[in-house]
Amino acid sequence: MSDWSFAHPPVIVAGPCLAEGPDLLGRVGDALARIKKRLDVPVCLKASFDKANRNRARAPRGPGLEAGLRMLERVRKDSGLPVLTDVHEPGQAAVVAQVVDVLQVPAFLCRQTDLLAACGGTGKPVNLKKGQWMAADDMRGAVEKVRLGGAGPEVAVTERGTFFGYGDLVVDVRNFSRLRAATGVPVLFDATHAVQRPGRGVDGGSSGDRGEIPALLAAAAGAGVDGFYLETHPDPARAQSDPDIQWPLDELEPLLNRTLRIWHAAREAGA
Repeated sequence: MSDWSFAHPPVIVAGPCLAEGPDLLGRVGDALARIKKRLDVPVCLKASFDKANRNRARAPRGPGLEAGLRMLERVRKDSGLPVLTDVHEPGQAAVVAQVVDVLQVPAFLCRQTDLLAACGGTGKPVNLKKGQWMAADDMRGAVEKVRLGGAGPEVAVTERGTFFGYGDLVVDVRNFSRLRAATGVPVLFDATHAVQRPGRGVDGGSSGDRGEIPALLAAAAGAGVDGFYLETHPDPARAQSDPDIQWPLDELEPLLNRTLRIWHAAREAGA
């Protein structure tokens, strides 16, 4: 398996929301491999085999565990990139860990003790998405649960905003340092889900404000996060999930280049 560590910032986690098919994953994997080489930065490809917490019963969920893992295994081999994917149930963790490099716990499940312990028990790095309703300090317990499950696997926490009113999220840049202080682990910023407007789209689906992503990335880079998390798609308007917030694949490298310049400038200034 490819080595992956959150401990060498800045890291990039990027890919489509759903593993829609091998051709899509291959295209994204090839693009991310080129970005990794040109920008000289660690890159991990992400894609979900199942979106088990969709707002609508008939919303596309993805290919499922077996077919999804076959796709992820193929893109991992072809691109040479490490791969991250979500797990939703404790019983999935060991199976998924045989294929991918990083397990991710979705935001809505970040307090599920059995799931967190199962992910920790695999020994693989784990990315915890911060719940939209949770204060930074509350994520300390989630990290502890992962580590109780095994021999102290590497853990990161990803900030993706906090509910404000109904159907909107707000990013408090103070949370990056608060999360790091509370948990003692690297902190990533999910810029795409931070602009999501859950339940505000057509027929109760999600909408979002993609145009706000560059500014939020710049703020996070200036605040000194340890990595950046972006969902990206060759044709966001046709994406099966989150079409309003996925960043266009052909515009990803310029956005990351700009963001990393800000990150390095902030680091040199002592941020």
